[in-house]
Amino acid sequence: MADGTANSLERTERGLTYPQPTLPLAGEAVEVAKGVLWLRHALPMALDHINVYAIRDGDGWVIVDTGLDTPTTRADWERALAGSLQGLPVNRLIVTHMHPDHLGLAGWLTQVTGATFMISRLEYLSARMHVAEDMEGATPQAEAFYRRQGWDDAAIERWKSRFGRMSRSVSPLPPQYARLSEGDVLTIGDDEWTVVIGEGHSPEHVCLWRKSDGVIIAGDQILPKISSNIGVWDTEPMADPLKDWLESLEALKQRLPSDLLVLPSHGEPFYGVTTRLDALLRGHEVGLKRLGKSLRQKCRSIDVFGALFARTIGPELLGMATAEALAHLNYLEGQGRAVRETDEQGVEWWIGVERDQ
Repeated sequence: MADGTANSLERTERGLTYPQPTLPLAGEAVEVAKGVLWLRHALPMALDHINVYAIRDGDGWVIVDTGLDTPTTRADWERALAGSLQGLPVNRLIVTHMHPDHLGLAGWLTQVTGATFMISRLEYLSARMHVAEDMEGATPQAEAFYRRQGWDDAAIERWKSRFGRMSRSVSPLPPQYARLSEGDVLTIGDDEWTVVIGEGHSPEHVCLWRKSDGVIIAGDQILPKISSNIGVWDTEPMADPLKDWLESLEALKQRLPSDLLVLPSHGEPFYGVTTRLDALLRGHEVGLKRLGKSLRQKCRSIDVFGALFARTIGPELLGMATAEALAHLNYLEGQGRAVRETDEQGVEWWIGVERDQ
């Protein structure tokens, strides 16, 4: 168990054990494993926080992930750097993947601390592409993509009005980076951390595994209570990220020992990685079965939300829900279990394919 944890305060929910009784306060840190501090930044959305970590590195620190670029998060980092991190140098900044809540303050933090910026190549290039795309505004091709999904004029106008949100929540990206790849071994302090790459939620997601005592900083690849969004977006409409995601989960299940302490980006640190990977795989299997039943009649991607989500999808979540629905539909198409047809208005309709038993 992690250092400093009182076993009497552990709790178990749905087969996972949560060993840490104390949540970090804003701008402060809690030691969650040997030499690893857990910090928690607020997010202005339904998913209201992100966990970031600081690993002791000799006379300094290695930070993993950053939070969004907001005045509140900058202030919390300034407080943490001077307080919980004792004013010691930050030697390296590692970002698990390119989503703004993980990458948002990478540019600012590297400028403030002088840290070397480390990320996988596909995540860095994807981040630069998405920030540039966001600043350019909505394209006719992107609008056509969402109209193919069945979006009406009101949805399209709302989508256009939201352009620029990513670039506003990400400080200018560091112009240089040090590449992280599958199997790299990083020496941090007296310990070795192995880079484990996941796919599906993002193109080349970095996890860090300290094999010596069984700790993994898992980012969004393994979350305790929610499944990461697996989406198809307008830049690659024929992508099959769900296939990548399921294959990654299966590979992690075979590779990772069951007694790891998982340090996720959302939720709380937990034990029970095999149980959680099984649940994530099972959840998508159930969703695909429900989706198959929905496709007994023709559906658009926006018509199948009920098969995949346990809550009503309002305008705020329409983009994410459409992306996730299309990811599942593209997966079924790749498996020969569904086909798409385009009507005279250019809208895509899906129908299931009966398979021999």
